[in-house]
Amino acid sequence: MAVDSLSPDWEFDRFDDGSQRGKNYLSDTSVVEGESQIQMGRFISFLQELSCFVLHCFEVVVNMVHQLACNKIIESTGVHFQTVYEHLGELLVVLITLDEILENHATLKDHWKMYKRLLKSVHHNPAKFAIPEEKLKPFEKLLLKLEGQLLDSMIFQACVEQRFDDPGEGVSVSKNSAFAEEFACNIRTIFANVESKLGEPSEIDQRDKYTGVCGLFVLHFHIFRTVDKKIYKSLLDVCKKVPAVTLAANIIWFQDTFLISKVPAAAKLMDKKSIQSIRSSRDAFLQQKAQTLMKDMQSYYIFVTSWMMKMESILSKEPKPDKLSEDLSNRCNIFVQGILYAYSISTIIKTTMNMYMSMQRPMTKTSVKALCRLVELLKVVEHTFHRRSLVVADSVSHITQQLQSQALASISTAKKRVISDKKYSEQRLDVLSALVLAENTLNGPSTKERRLIVYLALSVGTQMKTFKDEELLPLQLVLKKLDLIIELRERIHVKLLTLSILKIDCVPTMLHAKHMESCDQLLKCYDTEIMEILNEHLLDKLCKEIEKDLRLSVHTHLKLDDRNPFKPIRFFNRFIDIKAYVTHYLDKTFYNLTTVALHDWATYSEMRNLATQRYGLVMTEAHLPSQTLEQGLDVLEIMSNIHVFVSRYLYNLNNQIFIERTSNNKHLNTINIRHIANSIRTHGTGIMSTTVNFTYQFLRKKFYIFSQFMYDEHIKYRLIKDIRFFRETKDQTDQKYPFERAEKFNRGIRKLGLTPDAQSYLDQFRQLISQIGNAMGYVRMIRSGGLHCCSSAIRFVPDLEDIVNFEELVKEEGLSEETQKAASQLDCVLSDLTSNSAEGTEYFKMLVGVFASEFRSVKNMHLRNFYMIVPPLTVNFVEHSISCKEKLNKKNKVGAAFTDDGFAMGVAYILKLLDQYQEFDSLHWFQAVREKYVKEMNAVVKEQNVQSTSQDEKLMQTMNLTQKRLDVYLQEFELLYFSLSSARIFFRADKTAAEETQEKKDRELELAKTGPGSSTIEGSPGESRAK
Repeated sequence: MAVDSLSPDWEFDRFDDGSQRGKNYLSDTSVVEGESQIQMGRFISFLQELSCFVLHCFEVVVNMVHQLACNKIIESTGVHFQTVYEHLGELLVVLITLDEILENHATLKDHWKMYKRLLKSVHHNPAKFAIPEEKLKPFEKLLLKLEGQLLDSMIFQACVEQRFDDPGEGVSVSKNSAFAEEFACNIRTIFANVESKLGEPSEIDQRDKYTGVCGLFVLHFHIFRTVDKKIYKSLLDVCKKVPAVTLAANIIWFQDTFLISKVPAAAKLMDKKSIQSIRSSRDAFLQQKAQTLMKDMQSYYIFVTSWMMKMESILSKEPKPDKLSEDLSNRCNIFVQGILYAYSISTIIKTTMNMYMSMQRPMTKTSVKALCRLVELLKVVEHTFHRRSLVVADSVSHITQQLQSQALASISTAKKRVISDKKYSEQRLDVLSALVLAENTLNGPSTKERRLIVYLALSVGTQMKTFKDEELLPLQLVLKKLDLIIELRERIHVKLLTLSILKIDCVPTMLHAKHMESCDQLLKCYDTEIMEILNEHLLDKLCKEIEKDLRLSVHTHLKLDDRNPFKPIRFFNRFIDIKAYVTHYLDKTFYNLTTVALHDWATYSEMRNLATQRYGLVMTEAHLPSQTLEQGLDVLEIMSNIHVFVSRYLYNLNNQIFIERTSNNKHLNTINIRHIANSIRTHGTGIMSTTVNFTYQFLRKKFYIFSQFMYDEHIKYRLIKDIRFFRETKDQTDQKYPFERAEKFNRGIRKLGLTPDAQSYLDQFRQLISQIGNAMGYVRMIRSGGLHCCSSAIRFVPDLEDIVNFEELVKEEGLSEETQKAASQLDCVLSDLTSNSAEGTEYFKMLVGVFASEFRSVKNMHLRNFYMIVPPLTVNFVEHSISCKEKLNKKNKVGAAFTDDGFAMGVAYILKLLDQYQEFDSLHWFQAVREKYVKEMNAVVKEQNVQSTSQDEKLMQTMNLTQKRLDVYLQEFELLYFSLSSARIFFRADKTAAEETQEKKDRELELAKTGPGSSTIEGSPGESRAK
């Protein structure tokens, strides 16, 4: 388990951080003088971490060897803990990999030399660098230690040359003949298992295990100083089948070189001819691979396509209860087959490319194409698993349980066989205990540690022929499948498809860069370099070809065909939208060329239409951007006194009309869309921007009062208490906020005090929200009036899609300069009206945007209780509304009103600012209200039916009045619900803040790419229209 805890993957990633990827990153020509030394200075801390990791690995190796040497069970019972030796081999592979990475990292070595030279300069004049002299010597010793331990590429050599004998502890390793024989026996067994599967279709991680066997062989030689010539020759013979092994990324390992250098005593026994034949086998391998690569690609194309179809077929079927076991077995087999294909293809790609690079051999064009197709097939396997990831994840848990069940059945059979034998012996007891341990371990989550314990337990449990030959092999196969299924995602995404050498996914490794001040610098260089290549070799050429194609099509009237070459390319952390890129290029080109030669506008218009028809490009009309200036401020009388206006007028949502609350005259003033349109026609569209800016300033003041009310201790305490009550009792109340609670809140606020007009604090708060809603209603009316004005003014233009250019016509006719100026002014007016009538700025969205971030900030946490005060507010509003409507039938009509939709607009607006639509909806408030009144009405009806025989007229009248009152209240709540639902539509109630933020980013990106005509909102809302 200690070996498992030493996960080495991050070490390799940090070394492979992009510094070897090209001249643009760390080559001496691209960095500023002295930058290399700074980078190496930052890298020292990582080398210290690596040094600690290596020392820990040394200790683990010594500890494992000591434990194996002192294990008397092996001598007495003949148990072979093969799993322990395999894990020891994995740890040695880590050290071998580190050696190879450091040996091949030329940039690191060059910068290390430069850093040491800099240190000598500092040593000669420490005062110049402001470094105390006493700190230099310890630092120099540290560098010497790191260089000797790591950079000399002797990590593995130092590990195997450790002193394993420890007389003080009574541990003798080198003289332990039984341990030497056991060590050699396990090497032979592991090698036999690995060698038989190397190069076979069922190969998965055998190459890594083969590297581990070589490491174990060298360790055995250095401990016992004996060489098994037969094993040594067999290890070298593998070179003919596997000429090299890829350890990590582009690091390739030649086993013959390793064995000859690490075991010189055995190398002397080999003749030069044998060694030469091994090296010549590499050339033969490359020649053979160049001939068979295309054939291999075609074969794997058929295999992967067939596998993908089977995968889709099996996962698409609904599992039948009577065939569940068969279905899970099919799924398990198809998943394992996918892993095998992925490993085989990955091995071909990495081995072939790394050998070509290592041996400096040119690669044919056919081979490159074949490798690219193999990479595609590898991505197909990944995409198939990813596309059905939900089904795969669900299946993995069931398959794991099935495999565990099969393993448990085998172990149970063996356990019964041991128990049935009545002869007692300690060995039999050990075997039985091991089987029980394996059984208990399998009864639970199949973690890595548990599976390791199972393997160790079965090493003991398989003694004394507890398993028959026909039982043991299926059990081993089941456990192997269990390993593959549990590690399915890791094997597909981490070990296979991260082919850093191909730059498929090198960004994660760059994030581990230690030599840069920030990894963002490296990522930016990578981004810039790849984008320059894409622009130069793909996008710019594509744009020119499309432009050329459109020109030829316009002039030669070729028959149009359907084709779409624009498919987004995923690069780095974004998608490159080729369609948008080409659209922007054509828009810019057509616009510039039209301004240069106005008489060709028809040609470019036709090319624009052709681009839409042929390629589906949404082109922008090439008109000059227009704008209007603000003129006159007398129409802003309402907005200059907006605080008076919103308090004296009531808003009607459906008819878009403002009605005066009270008047000394016999009539009430109204303001509707037509009035606003007439004002805009008189004073210009600039009034719209000014109106929104006035509204913004007004809302700022009102929201300050709003925040003070919500911060009040009495209000905040009551709201928090209600929120806690609802959360605790929502299961009992059917997820509905109780009406009685809201009514109690409304009455309780009156106890805090009343104004001289007998208004409570909640009444004043309701009025504040109504005034905010009235302001938003006026903004809505301004926008509608602007559209109405523009559409009325432009109704005399026969065709908005084809407006002639009067200035061009006047110039062609050669009329006077004054006429030309008048025509130009007419064109400007028409252009302005066209854009305004078609566009219409979303002022609501702007007013939400400027306040939302502040409302949702941490410092305004007290505002997040607002949704809980809405139910009491609606109760207060309904009582007020009914009171106002009842006054309509009275002689004294002071305070009478039939509409006040400003309250609904205000509530909807504030809920949007706080992003609390979902929280409010969770109260199910209006459902609770309806149920309450329906329940009471039913009770009254029931009582009426009971009392109908009593002939008590007063009682019947009372019940009729009660029923009428309940009906009025229910109707008023329904009207408020409909008004609030309508108001929420204006603020995109179906979108959460996160969804709107993402949508805004997408829209801004799209606007940035569409070229001329786009505008941004800066400062307070309304300025963008004025601009």
